[in-house]
Amino acid sequence: MDIFKRLAEFRTESEKLTWSGTFRDYIDLLRRDPAPAMTAHARVYDMIVSHGVEDKGGSKKYKFFENDIYGLDRTMEKLVEEYFHSAARRLDVRKRILLLMGPVSGGKSTIVTILKKGLEQYSRSPRGAVYAIQGCPMHEEPLHLIPSELRPEIEQELGVRIEGNLCPSCSMRLRTEFGGDIERVPVERVLISEETRTGIGTFSPSDPKSQDIADLTGSIDFSTITEYGSESDPRAYRFDGELNKANRGLMEFQEMLKCDEKFLWNLLSLTQEGNFKAGRFALISADELIVAHTNESEYKAFIANKKNEALQSRMIVMPVPYNLKVSDEEKIYGKLIGQSDMKHVHIAPHALRAASIFSILTRLKDSKKQGMDLVKKMRLYDGEEVEGYKDADLKEMQNEYADEGMSGIDPRYVINRISSALIKHDLPCINALDVLRALKEGLDQHPSITKEEREKHLNFISAARKEYDNLAKKEVQKAFVYSFEESARTLFENYLDNIEAYCNWAKIKDPLTGEEMDPDERLMRSIEEQIGVSENAKKAFREEILIRISAYSRKGRKFDYSTHERLREAIEKKLFADLKDIVKITTSTKTPDENQLKRINEVTKRLIDEHGYCPVCSNELMRYVGSLLNR
Repeated sequence: MDIFKRLAEFRTESEKLTWSGTFRDYIDLLRRDPAPAMTAHARVYDMIVSHGVEDKGGSKKYKFFENDIYGLDRTMEKLVEEYFHSAARRLDVRKRILLLMGPVSGGKSTIVTILKKGLEQYSRSPRGAVYAIQGCPMHEEPLHLIPSELRPEIEQELGVRIEGNLCPSCSMRLRTEFGGDIERVPVERVLISEETRTGIGTFSPSDPKSQDIADLTGSIDFSTITEYGSESDPRAYRFDGELNKANRGLMEFQEMLKCDEKFLWNLLSLTQEGNFKAGRFALISADELIVAHTNESEYKAFIANKKNEALQSRMIVMPVPYNLKVSDEEKIYGKLIGQSDMKHVHIAPHALRAASIFSILTRLKDSKKQGMDLVKKMRLYDGEEVEGYKDADLKEMQNEYADEGMSGIDPRYVINRISSALIKHDLPCINALDVLRALKEGLDQHPSITKEEREKHLNFISAARKEYDNLAKKEVQKAFVYSFEESARTLFENYLDNIEAYCNWAKIKDPLTGEEMDPDERLMRSIEEQIGVSENAKKAFREEILIRISAYSRKGRKFDYSTHERLREAIEKKLFADLKDIVKITTSTKTPDENQLKRINEVTKRLIDEHGYCPVCSNELMRYVGSLLNR
């Protein structure tokens, strides 16, 4: 790629986005499309929806978040529907501060960051275009130029709503520069940008003694005060506070509840009336979405203080828990490692999954459902089938605890320990055992874990190890079974012949003698038991297979070994059980013979080519599974 050519193209693309004209031109533009006059809340909602919405069985998944936020679909749906959608429709919710509250490293800052980045990109699109009075320090909505007496009829004609008044700076310019002629006031297109402080403001608490309210509302420009002679002259005032600059977009309050109270009182009138007080001016209008974030302990201390009731009533508190799905937790760790300079270190399959299993187990609460342990619950949450439990049980469990996911091990701890394992051993590859070992070693150094919690976490590491052992055996099982593929297909066909005879009350021919005999119940059960099909459920399972065969036959398709996932798993497990001794000897022998060596090479090649292993971790896996089978 030619870097300078691409830079020139980008510059050209940016130049195409520039637009300037008069207020009259802006009105003509709104006649064609009133979208640019939407409120900040509507713009954010519009931006989210523009990326697409997926309907998943009555719940909504917003694609805007899918590449950055994992496992929080329900939280994101609640956030968009209960806050952004309602606020976009001008319901009273828009007069509230959105407070994201949750445990450390739970994704609160990430949500705000992607909203800010999304707004920047959206303002470059035709639908998300933002227009402002040229030269206004608050990039103000040009419709504020229209006198309040004329607004109702103009709103009706343009199909827009006009809220707010001119800022002191624009009000003075209208009088002095344009003699009150609003038609000639210049308007330009502005691009929302955090870097240039256009439409995005960020306020972070610091030492209360040194922090000045001017950081929020702007300040007097003492270098010009002698020239203009008055502190109430807009030309002697810098409208450069975060609330000024966030107008038309989004204002982020980092760790909001750590702020000094005097900063928070400024938000009362901004949220309720859409204006704030600055200097010796009348109230200044601002159209901005205020989003803050804080942790649970800060929030509890805040609501315990009765003095904060007025501010509390102006907040919409949105809990942001930890992710509770193993597969999504894996994506979080994969993403974080992908952003590092350690991409050259190979991470063996299931290494991140083992870490994720540990993390999720620490966050789950014991279910009141009989027979439901944390491992089963974890599997259900991750979308796996658990015998004896249905979707209704999953929904019931998800509603058992309102605060599930608000505690447990945070992703930062896990990624710190994975990083430690990556750096410490200087290996070309790390596997699940390396990761679990690093997690275990780190528990002693974790500052906030009690002795009792440490014991629980050690049990969770053991549970994660057991889950990994099963995954490791499955992986080798699959690779070995492929080497005996013909045997697997024969067993599959044999099972189908037997269940067909069983369901039709028929006999089956002995393949050797040709004699008729009853279906082989022992063979059928030995396969079905591999996937937990109970004695009571066997008839329904066999009939379901026959129905599937019949459906495939009607469509002219062959029902083969790979068609039915559960049956395939059962066949592979049964075959692996039958081959256990061969696998055990092959994987654990120190001096393999020619046949064993050939088998090892075949299995290793399959692990590397089809399962994502490298030569190092595939050999380690074979040795490890050999030791497991020999126990």
